[in-house]
Amino acid sequence: MFVLHGSSRSNGNTEQLTHMLLEGVQTEEVYLRNHTIKPITDQRHDAEGFQPIDDDYEGIVKRMLEHDTIVFATPLYWYGMSGYMKNFVDRWSQSLRDTSLHFKERMKDKKMYVVIVGGDNPKLKALPLIAQFQYIFDFVDASFEGYIIGSANAPGEIVNDKETIEKAKLYNQIFKKN
Repeated sequence: MFVLHGSSRSNGNTEQLTHMLLEGVQTEEVYLRNHTIKPITDQRHDAEGFQPIDDDYEGIVKRMLEHDTIVFATPLYWYGMSGYMKNFVDRWSQSLRDTSLHFKERMKDKKMYVVIVGGDNPKLKALPLIAQFQYIFDFVDASFEGYIIGSANAPGEIVNDKETIEKAKLYNQIFKKN
């Protein structure tokens, strides 16, 4: 299982919930805040296409492609995914045109999960972000298997969202069986 952490805060609520979800499960985790992923420069229609970019994106995407199950963990920042996560996903446009990656073929049928934590009624206000992830996953023919939305604001508050903690424990049992 491959986990992309999109939070800018170390050990924040989103990471805490994700760690509960994956406790005892074999994972490879990437903390996007610890890597340089430059924003996309759209060169889809340039004659030369996308040009190589000197950052960490390609290495991370290659590692991601080696896994069948991927978890996207992001705080709800201004009712969307974090900037770290958005830069990573935006760069998929580049990967789709990199013939050496076979990106879309390799993303097909991967199992995708999303973890989101926010502080302003996230169980309602994060639903458009869930829809966005659904569209992203549909575009690459991946399977959106499930999501968890937690409610927390100040550091450590996620432990007070008992319903979400129980859902994370249920998913954890499923992951341990696979």
